[in-house]
Amino acid sequence: TGAQQSATVANPLSGVSTDLLPHFQLEPEDVYIVKNKAVSLACRATPATQIYFKCNGEWVHQADHVTQHSTDRGTGLPVMEVRIEVTRQQVEKIFGLEEYWCQCVAWSSSGTTKSQKAFVRIAYLRKNFEQEPTAREVSIEQGIVLPCRPPEGIPPAEVEWLRNEELVDPALDANVYVTPEHSLVLRQARLADTANYTCVAKNIVARRRSASAAITVYVNGGWSTWTQWSGCSTSCGRGWQKRSRMCTNPTPLNGGAFCEGQNVQKTACTTLCPVDGAWSEWSKWSVCGAECTHWRSRECSEPAPRNGGRDCHGPELDTHNCTSELCSHVAPGAEDVALYVGLVAVAVCLVLLLLVGVLVYCRKKGGLDADVADSSILAAGFQPVSIKPSKADNPGLLTIQPDLSTTTMTYQGSLCPRQDGPAKLQLPNGHLLSPLGAGRHTLHHSSPAAEGADFVARLSTQSYFRSLPRGNTNMAYGTFNFLGGRLMIPNTGISLLIPPDAIPRGKIYEVYLTLHKQEEVRLPLAGCQTLLSPIVSCGPPGVLLTRPAILSMGHCVEASAENWSIRLKKQSCEGTWEDVLQLGAEPCTELYYCQLEAQACYIFTEQLGRFALVGESLSMAASKRLKLVLFAPAACPSLEYNIRVYCLSDTQDVLKEVIQLEKQLGGQLIGAPRVLHFKDSYHNLRLSIHDMPSSLWKSKLLASYQEIPFYHIWSGLQPFLHCTFTLERLSPSTCELACKIWVWQVEGDGQSFTVNFNIAKDTRFSDWLVPDSEVGAPALVGPSAFKIPFLIRQKIISSLDPPGTRGADWRTLAQKLNLDSHLSFFASKPSPTAMILNLWEARHFPNGNLSQLAAAVAEVGKQDGALFAVSEAEC
Repeated sequence: TGAQQSATVANPLSGVSTDLLPHFQLEPEDVYIVKNKAVSLACRATPATQIYFKCNGEWVHQADHVTQHSTDRGTGLPVMEVRIEVTRQQVEKIFGLEEYWCQCVAWSSSGTTKSQKAFVRIAYLRKNFEQEPTAREVSIEQGIVLPCRPPEGIPPAEVEWLRNEELVDPALDANVYVTPEHSLVLRQARLADTANYTCVAKNIVARRRSASAAITVYVNGGWSTWTQWSGCSTSCGRGWQKRSRMCTNPTPLNGGAFCEGQNVQKTACTTLCPVDGAWSEWSKWSVCGAECTHWRSRECSEPAPRNGGRDCHGPELDTHNCTSELCSHVAPGAEDVALYVGLVAVAVCLVLLLLVGVLVYCRKKGGLDADVADSSILAAGFQPVSIKPSKADNPGLLTIQPDLSTTTMTYQGSLCPRQDGPAKLQLPNGHLLSPLGAGRHTLHHSSPAAEGADFVARLSTQSYFRSLPRGNTNMAYGTFNFLGGRLMIPNTGISLLIPPDAIPRGKIYEVYLTLHKQEEVRLPLAGCQTLLSPIVSCGPPGVLLTRPAILSMGHCVEASAENWSIRLKKQSCEGTWEDVLQLGAEPCTELYYCQLEAQACYIFTEQLGRFALVGESLSMAASKRLKLVLFAPAACPSLEYNIRVYCLSDTQDVLKEVIQLEKQLGGQLIGAPRVLHFKDSYHNLRLSIHDMPSSLWKSKLLASYQEIPFYHIWSGLQPFLHCTFTLERLSPSTCELACKIWVWQVEGDGQSFTVNFNIAKDTRFSDWLVPDSEVGAPALVGPSAFKIPFLIRQKIISSLDPPGTRGADWRTLAQKLNLDSHLSFFASKPSPTAMILNLWEARHFPNGNLSQLAAAVAEVGKQDGALFAVSEAEC
């Protein structure tokens, strides 16, 4: 050490400046000792007289230095370079205490300079990875992250990834990148990414490989589009057609899941059978003609050929010569005799017509016929002094606001007013549409009302009577004239409104309204078609109506334009069902129109007949409303107890039939009915029972659930579908039962609709089963059938039918009543306002709020100040 220190005072070389400190041209750098190989450290400084290494604060022995002297050519200053070697043993002596480092110290005559420290470390790389990638199965386009934490090492290991032993280069594949934590990320898995992945860690000591991780990219199968429906399996009658799809969009790969659901769908189809034509019987021979020939004919009508059937073969006219006995020749002058006879017959007819005319005239002079009522006579009875005639410049204005609440008027015979006091009727001012209150306008005909037996007896003589139901529970009938009226079948929601002036004046019609049981009428349905409403007849068919009648009935469709195609069907005289109207489309005829509301439809028809609402689903999202009703015996004399679950179309008429049936069976209603939306998904309806106290009851059902086939429900032609759950009491003393009935439609995703019923022994039929709005006479004739008084109705029509100067006409009234979507239909009729009021009557009888209608009319009047003006004298 003393020798080294003495070097600091050695004389500098001659010619060297003595005011320069040494600076290092080369400084020692960090090095790693690999295995047992020694490492070399070097430093070079100028001007320097001495250079020594100091390692971990201690001077390295002078003998361990290798020194080399030279001169810097640019400056001429002396340059000194020193090297030492460091072995593994030197480093390991202080291993664990601190890191091993070395530093150069250079001297000149001006002082000393120290170099940077150079750390000497023993390099290594352990064998075991801290985290290795693991095998995975992923769906196509799913992201993948393969983690890798390399073994501990000095220097830290670098990581690279191999795919099937080939280097993964993120610079060449944008779908791949490596995180700072060395994880391999695949943004979206591709089929080509199915491979074995290996994480490789390396440094200057060694290269380590992780275990390979197999990545499998699988593809779940997807359905192709459905094929077209195949032809019907039968060439005649009811059969099946099917369509299929394949699990090829895409095809399952690498263990991907196969497609869920059905690959084949079936649906019912009906092919119209060809009917070959057949001849009718020959007619009788005609009279032998002047040419001694006679003929007979027949028609190809029993049956007529249809649906591609063959036509009749053979002649339709047969001509033969007459026999000599039948052949007679006309004598000369016979034509003149026939002419004279014809003239005499015409004269007799004219005389008879003249006599009839005289009788009719005398009868009118004596009084109006009891069976014919004229609205002008009705209006004459309501002409008090407060009513002023319309102004000449605006004859359509309504200039009064009469109040009919105190009016009582009875029309009998010739409809003359029958009053006890003077022939003067007080009509105080009041609300525009004030109801009749306790008073009524009653129309009495001169002949007594037809009894039910007489009415049916008269119907039995008609050909259409054969298809009408027997009994009066589902039938209403009445005799109507031009005043109109209403027929209702109680507790069914079915009614027929005959508006005023729908029947021509001078005509009297006996009209009936019937509800058909679905098993009585054969309604052919094809494909996905389903019956959405009851089948209703009104008639007699062929009667002449000058204004549309309105047929009201319920339906069970959850209507949506994109899910349904709904048609109104009418049965022709030949018995075939025809589409007369497609809802939502432009009507092809003005004879029919239908307004579909949430639970009822209103059919405008100028031709009476048999009607039904039929729908065809356009997607599997289409649904019908089912009403789920539970019944059980009111008494249980045995140990067995039956619970019947009905799945009905959600219309009042079907529920009425079930209630009547259960009353005959001695059943009682359990809880309130529930509504289930039944989808066109080809899945059946399942029913099961749960949560019974096992200590008191047990189910005798062998299976875990019962099932009703989809098509039995969807067609709507089987009205009383139900399942029966048979239970058994374990003790005769048990008289209470609590359980849950689950009803659900089997879906592909396994979701279910649950209906819970709590069953108690004291449940009975509820009052709501007979709605108040349906109680009353099945037939109402004349003004008593309408909420709006007859005179007020006529004034509203005459005021709002003409176009208003400020839009105060029937269009505004339709908008106020939310009927503006039907403007084109209203406009096609001679009186649009009458159509609006008729529809209001059909929707709101008998519990409609007349004040709301009056408010709507008043709002229309505000747009035209002169429309409902009342003079001071009238007030």
